[in-house]
Amino acid sequence: MAGSSTSRILVVHIFPNLVNSVVVLATLQIGWGIVVESALSFLGAGVPPPAPTWGNLVAEGRDVLGQAWWIAVCPGLAIMLVVLSFNLFGDWVRDALDLTLRQL
Repeated sequence: MAGSSTSRILVVHIFPNLVNSVVVLATLQIGWGIVVESALSFLGAGVPPPAPTWGNLVAEGRDVLGQAWWIAVCPGLAIMLVVLSFNLFGDWVRDALDLTLRQL
């Protein structure tokens, strides 16, 4: 690093080590945001009821759970699959960008 410019140090040494962490944290935060929004909508504190959110759909299906269980279960499964897919995508990107995991 002796004699290297600040921009070269940032681009060559610091940026490649930050990308993995930022990508993983971003995908985890997207999943967390989806779960929080759906939980708030389920409780009635999120998006107003005319808007079709997953939390509102689960809350509407809660009343008829004995007769038509799929009305509440399908949006719940959709929430689970989307959050899981974001987490798995973040894990895949981390593995793809990690230089220590690459085999020569």
